[in-house]
Amino acid sequence: MPMYQVKPYHEGSGSLRVELPTCMYRLPNVHGRTGSPAPSADHVQDHGALKDIVINANPASPPLSLLVLHRLLCDHYKVLSSVHTHSAVRSVPANLLQCFGEQTRQQPRHEYQLGFTLIWKDVPKTQMKFSVQTMCPIEGEGNIARFLFSLFGQKQDAVNLTLIDSWVDIAIFQLKEGSSKEKAAVFRSMNSALGKTPWLVGDELTVADVVLWSVLRQTGGCGGMAPANVQKWMQACENLAPFHTALKLLQ
Repeated sequence: MPMYQVKPYHEGSGSLRVELPTCMYRLPNVHGRTGSPAPSADHVQDHGALKDIVINANPASPPLSLLVLHRLLCDHYKVLSSVHTHSAVRSVPANLLQCFGEQTRQQPRHEYQLGFTLIWKDVPKTQMKFSVQTMCPIEGEGNIARFLFSLFGQKQDAVNLTLIDSWVDIAIFQLKEGSSKEKAAVFRSMNSALGKTPWLVGDELTVADVVLWSVLRQTGGCGGMAPANVQKWMQACENLAPFHTALKLLQ
């Protein structure tokens, strides 16, 4: 004997009719796409609207890699930059307040492609939002650096992309937070890789170089203990203007 009976939700054997809403919007078909375009004004702009990058960083541990990437972004896009101090932070060194140099707004806001706002704030991890109203925060210097570097549209195959990600994780979790034994192992791996190519992953600068350089400079681990190839690579980084400018913040 059945316990209960459920009535049919449509009449007899007729076809089920579902009324679709008319208030939604359609999404473009992406199945036929073969690749993503190189960066351009349209890469970061949407119908003339400036895209905002807002970063909260602790002045006690300035994220040098993000300052290097800011300078590199300025070479590719029209960037409107600004530096602020959160009310909870009592004081910030003058060099950090001027880390973007003299910023003069010479054009209307809508003529810029990127807004890069750095807020010195007492946060445990560096945080970033891109297109502030629609995106969840990204946390951690390494993750933010990955995102910012992606705006350059650099093409890499799957093997190199895996190596780059691995180096960034090594920088954050072994070189910055690991034991002395782990750090020594990182130096050996770096020395081996840099004995084959000028940069950590091939013949071009990648986010792996930016983040590892930043961590080495922040932790003071680039002194006499660094192997010859690593020291040569450090010098090659600092011969580039974006690295040289960021390095001044530690002096």
